[in-house]
Amino acid sequence: MAEDVQKHSVHTLVFRSLKRTHDMFVSDHAKSIAQDEESHKMKMCVKLKAEYNAVLHMPVLKEGDRVSQPPGSMLSNQSYTQPGDDPEYLITGTHAYPSGPGVALTADTTLHRNPSEDGVLSMALALPPSQARQDVSRTAASVGDIHRHAGGAERSHPQSTAVSLLEGGGTRNSTLARKAPTMPKPQWHPPWKLFRVISGHLGWVRSIAVEPGNEWFVTGSADRTIKIWDLASGKLKLSLTGHISTVRGVAVSNRSPYLFSCGEDKQVKCWDLEYNKVIRHYHGHLSAVYDIDLHPTIDVLVTCSRDSTARVWDIRSKANVHTLTGHTNTVATVRCQAAEPQIITGSHDSTIRLWDLIAGKTRATLTNHKKSVRTLALHPRQYTFASGSADNIKQWMFPDGNFIQNLSGHNAIINTLAVNSDGVLVSGADNGTIHMWDWRTGYNFQRIHAAVQPGSLDSESGIFACMFDNSESRLITAEADKTIKVYKEDDTATEESHPVNWKPEILKRKRF
Repeated sequence: MAEDVQKHSVHTLVFRSLKRTHDMFVSDHAKSIAQDEESHKMKMCVKLKAEYNAVLHMPVLKEGDRVSQPPGSMLSNQSYTQPGDDPEYLITGTHAYPSGPGVALTADTTLHRNPSEDGVLSMALALPPSQARQDVSRTAASVGDIHRHAGGAERSHPQSTAVSLLEGGGTRNSTLARKAPTMPKPQWHPPWKLFRVISGHLGWVRSIAVEPGNEWFVTGSADRTIKIWDLASGKLKLSLTGHISTVRGVAVSNRSPYLFSCGEDKQVKCWDLEYNKVIRHYHGHLSAVYDIDLHPTIDVLVTCSRDSTARVWDIRSKANVHTLTGHTNTVATVRCQAAEPQIITGSHDSTIRLWDLIAGKTRATLTNHKKSVRTLALHPRQYTFASGSADNIKQWMFPDGNFIQNLSGHNAIINTLAVNSDGVLVSGADNGTIHMWDWRTGYNFQRIHAAVQPGSLDSESGIFACMFDNSESRLITAEADKTIKVYKEDDTATEESHPVNWKPEILKRKRF
């Protein structure tokens, strides 16, 4: 017997067991589940309170009870019977049913009989016109309308109600004409223009970081090098070699003379800029490391990787303090801030996670995006941030990640976002386009598509990273044509020469 069992693999035995289970229950597959009376009653009670709570207190008026009701009572749910009718055929409603010429009533359609004229008259007498108007305006909005417009008090406008009372049949109709919210006028921003093109890398330029003193900036490239450039002149100051694959992230510390870098070789390095050499390695990631960021107030480094994790490192001891797990795909971007939540990650699983740094656990997960989230940008003054994806740019409110609005129109894979104190949001995309947005209103005030470097293919037109310098007067972009481009505001532009071509049209912001 033991030999017979050994002939079959565990895989075969498991699937035989599954097939038996399936055959056992297959006959019940299409049968509906028996209704639980107690659950049904509870459901109906909840539904009554949710949808009809406003009229549950109102009395029920029948034809024989016409004089028993106070003359000024508000009646919105009355029932009528015809003499001799069975009590189960009560006709409910506030007015006579519309007549159906040519349709004969049969025994099966007893329920659809109209109330008698006495019943209609009693209802009309019980509802004075002034109170009828109040009743209509109070109950005109459906439950769907109430749910749809809940929470929109700051955007809504006073509602105007048009009520018409049809005297003949005692019918009341009401329509709500709501004034649509309009887009507020955006703040005027001068247009940006190309100021300088810096060449020197031999591969795609993937990352940028600006030094706190605003004298130089760093770029990491697919040519495996890190280059340091003079910000004022654009001249190369230093090249650092050590990575054996694309450098995907760089960060400069504002607390010590250190530069941090990460790359597709799974390595995270700490460079001492006084000696221009690597002094620490942070080992732990199992795949390419895509982004890196430094905590602004404590000596902590956060990296994210294609292994679906983000890791928190102690800079000095090189210890892996936390491994932040929860994403189900590549974690493409990470940002740190001093306030809670201190770490924010965006992933190719289309979600954004806000992390509790102390516990090393997820504080909130934002699932609004439909495509990969490749970039995040934190507003320097407000407690808000933006996320970039191929479907939309979305703005969020800290600390819980409450949704603010969509910025639609940059129809491309968005690789990078940057925002300055003046409220200019920049988005850079895979197709080489840069869009400038007004942060408050989401108005797209400028679109740039810079020409590629001579000798490059048009297909090598892509923006991989962008960043404002510390004076916020320069915008630096890292591009697929192996160049770094520097943009500045047009000093000669005025609001008269470059007017805001906004239209106070109906907002089309999706609330999800």
